[in-house]
Amino acid sequence: MSIATLDRISARTITSDRITTRVLFSGPEDGIPVLLLHGNFSCATWWEETMLALPRGYRGIAPDQRGYGDADAAKEIDATRGMGDLSDDAAALLEHLGITRAHVVGCSLGGAVVWRMMIDHPERFLTITQVNPGSPYGFGGTKDEDGTACYPDFAGTGGGMANPELLQRVREGDRGAESPFSPRVSMRGLFIEPFVPPREEELLTSVLSIHLGERAFPGDHVPSPNWPHMAPGIWGPANATSPKYAGDVTHICDGRLKAPVLWIRGSHDQVVSDTSTSDPGFLGQMGLIPGWPGERIFPAQPMLKQTRAVLERYAAAGGGYQEMVIQDAAHIPFIEKPDEFNAVLHEHIGGS
Repeated sequence: MSIATLDRISARTITSDRITTRVLFSGPEDGIPVLLLHGNFSCATWWEETMLALPRGYRGIAPDQRGYGDADAAKEIDATRGMGDLSDDAAALLEHLGITRAHVVGCSLGGAVVWRMMIDHPERFLTITQVNPGSPYGFGGTKDEDGTACYPDFAGTGGGMANPELLQRVREGDRGAESPFSPRVSMRGLFIEPFVPPREEELLTSVLSIHLGERAFPGDHVPSPNWPHMAPGIWGPANATSPKYAGDVTHICDGRLKAPVLWIRGSHDQVVSDTSTSDPGFLGQMGLIPGWPGERIFPAQPMLKQTRAVLERYAAAGGGYQEMVIQDAAHIPFIEKPDEFNAVLHEHIGGS
């Protein structure tokens, strides 16, 4: 993959104790560290404008995470650890750079990595910023604020739920906009029409750089007797986001970690939502996946309610959080509404 960076962004190949990958940097080398973790179908490129906007004296650090971009393709994601591999990668990168604690920002899947870091590496945080993060309980297949599974085998989550036509077009390197399933059209769906990101070509190259395969994305899956008749496998990021492997969410709220949390979400986000257009429960309710067993068995996942409930418990244990909704923005508010996003982020991390 070759994506030109913006001026004042430097790209380095870093080998930590866990993985070799491309890492983008901005700001002074001795600056206050801000670690930025990208979402699915993307890479560190998506954070460049945010990095350049950081206050004076801050150091932006954005890696291509395992399974994406220029991360070593031989380093696969063991989904049975949930986000554990990516969480450990992030901690190892900080260790390699000699950073004890950082302001950590995660978006979407990157937010799922941050939840896992809160469980496994609570000592690494100065502050936490979650941008439209996946639910702490994982993506899909849960029915209430406590993350109760719809089925014991977590059918309806994991690698089997990926759109096969989109995957084929990614394999082919499709850069067109003719099909509603093209990578470009899917990417534009992260924003509110008619917004088109200024660096759309670079972002599209990032989308196309996702590692594909049965042990990458979407990963493997197994048949299930339960609707929609596919359950998660054991490899790749899609399986790693299954609630089957989310880990013990109670550890987020056990009082070990008290770093302040800023939860930023777009008012029109349809990826992470209580009515997510990527959630099988909601799609079944809308009649778009045949055989839906009904609201009692497989409702739409209450993603926002789950996040809010966990953060309320986190605050009760001494942490504290703020929920900020950016109006007229969707899944990527730091690109769609950068001024509003940067204002709240900078205040949160203590910059001026």
